[in-house]
Amino acid sequence: MIIEDFSTDFGPFHDRTWLNCAHQGPLPKTAAAEALEAVSWKQAPYELTTERFSEIPQRVKQALGRLIGAPAEEIILGNSASYGMHLLANGIPWNAGDEILLVRGDFPSVSLPWIALESRGVTVRHIEPRGPALGVDELRASISPATRVFCTTWVHSFRGHALDLDTFGEVCRSHGVTFVVNTSQGLGARPLDVGVTPVDAITNVGFKWLCGPYGTGFCWMRPDLQESLEYNQAYWLSMLTADDLAKPQHDLSLPTDLGARRYDVFGTANFFNFKPWAASLEYLLDLSIDRVAAHDQSLVSRFIDGIDRNRYEILSPANGPARSTLIMLSHSDPRQNQSVYQALLDAGIYGALRSGSLRIAPHLHNNDADIDRALGVLNAFRGFP
Repeated sequence: MIIEDFSTDFGPFHDRTWLNCAHQGPLPKTAAAEALEAVSWKQAPYELTTERFSEIPQRVKQALGRLIGAPAEEIILGNSASYGMHLLANGIPWNAGDEILLVRGDFPSVSLPWIALESRGVTVRHIEPRGPALGVDELRASISPATRVFCTTWVHSFRGHALDLDTFGEVCRSHGVTFVVNTSQGLGARPLDVGVTPVDAITNVGFKWLCGPYGTGFCWMRPDLQESLEYNQAYWLSMLTADDLAKPQHDLSLPTDLGARRYDVFGTANFFNFKPWAASLEYLLDLSIDRVAAHDQSLVSRFIDGIDRNRYEILSPANGPARSTLIMLSHSDPRQNQSVYQALLDAGIYGALRSGSLRIAPHLHNNDADIDRALGVLNAFRGFP
């Protein structure tokens, strides 16, 4: 299979191989150029016009709306996936005895905001999967009349399994349960249309598969869910503009037609982060996420086909719809994994060590030579006796 090569749109990587997009995605060159332009605006503050204060966040929202199939006005800008989780956890009006279902072993950002609600009389219950990933029947059996929310991840950071959002979402809908998903390890590497997929809210970082700067993120939720939130947030630039300050000041009142932008993170212009992130999003969209997904899956296939199965076990799904762009593997002697990880680092190849296993996460900036370089080190590794 011929793998398209987009590597010249990124870098330079200085003879190193970055296979850890599940931690940080690299900025495309076009985004790096926009970051430099944002710096030049701050060097000459007269460049920070009122128009740019409104144009930057709107540009990001337009791109994110295209990415997930939602109107731009339904996008809430954040600085992480945790931003949206906290907005939901602290904004949904709870009653004593309400129940939230989580998956044991999920990523901490998915669980902690909900666990903190126990002090309010909300019950948080963890489902213990029988296998490496939660089955839909396990969710169905766990839902009780008190269940208000089920929250989990689309692609598990430590196991690499991709959840079937359609199946799990339909179970939640049939039981009147709000389905909240952290999509951070999938969005940008696989397509998602919230207008079709039965999810009620998603939260996402911008700095992994969406190739934005650190400190970027967003959330989306069904408009009726957003309107039901009881959350005291009144950021002035969501309600006014800098030009309004030139007018005579009168008693302030809260606008009633803000919609989702009422909950945007403070500092929405955020030139250093949101300007290059908009460029990264537009770069991915111009290629099309389907094309990006095909490229990434070709890299995953090349790795799985080339790894020595006599010495390594693939722990994440090797094929099928549950396969993601996160490849989890272990040496046949798991005690060797730390040494394998170090051997990769010594060769200038950056993966990750998570929960005692190795993780390889390629994306658009990688090509077949990057995969072959990693395979060469892994398959040649001998380790300690």
